[in-house]
Amino acid sequence: MNLNKVDLNLFIVFDAIYSEANLTRAGQIVGITQPAVSNALARLRETFNDPLFVRTAQGMVPTPMAQNIIGPVRNALQLLRVSVQESRTFNPQQANKTYRISMTDLSEAVILPPLFQRLRRQAPLVSIESMLARRRETTKELAAGRLDFAVDAPLNTDPQVRHVKLMEDRYVCALRPGHPLARERISLDDYLSLSHIHISSRRNGLGYVDLALGKMGLQRRIALRSQHYLMASSVLQQTDMAMTVPERFARRHQMHVLDLPVNGVANLETHLYWHESTDQDPANRWMREQIIEIAQQVCAQPGH
Repeated sequence: MNLNKVDLNLFIVFDAIYSEANLTRAGQIVGITQPAVSNALARLRETFNDPLFVRTAQGMVPTPMAQNIIGPVRNALQLLRVSVQESRTFNPQQANKTYRISMTDLSEAVILPPLFQRLRRQAPLVSIESMLARRRETTKELAAGRLDFAVDAPLNTDPQVRHVKLMEDRYVCALRPGHPLARERISLDDYLSLSHIHISSRRNGLGYVDLALGKMGLQRRIALRSQHYLMASSVLQQTDMAMTVPERFARRHQMHVLDLPVNGVANLETHLYWHESTDQDPANRWMREQIIEIAQQVCAQPGH
């Protein structure tokens, strides 16, 4: 039997006929007319190549075939009913769900530790899969349901992708404590004399500070290009290199923070993205609320 060609509503009618042994009463339960019940029964008989019910003085009596399949049919219908009900409500304490989120290691370091503190208390069976999707594929991955969320800088996304700003941070020049230039201010000449670490998930391309320097006809020396903030911070602590990074990250990792001697460098905005098809989904909405609240708490922390 090819289920692709079977109307699943027929099984609801089948269950009603089995329970009531009467086509008219079965129709009343399902909410259709007696002729419609007869038509559904005819289609079921054709599908199973069996009469399924035989008319007698005692009503519609199930055949052995009908008796064999009523249990699995009722189990399947109950599963469908439960699934529909669960899609309308979300109980974090009982939810056994995996959320797939695209984010950088910087976002992971900020969001995941406090998020898992919450999950341990509120949703102990919930799991997170964090990976970094390619930016040009983010919209497609969200639309296909392969991603639940993306946490990233502002993207040129499809109108069907919803988003909200989570955080905003300014860029600073970060040095290791004890660096020869670790003082109150750094001049543009000193900044350009340093070897720089540039963090980017892309294989090539310029950062915001490089674009600002380019407008001035200047260029910094990038000695290390990496896609991981946490690894780059380890290199910084052991060298006299510099990083231009969000201030919140630099202070969290006990770096020496200096104002950038470069004008026109835009602040870093971090947004949370999800597809509009999941906008009203209770499970998606619950996780959105957790991430947004965590971001608000991070931004409210003194020195962060």
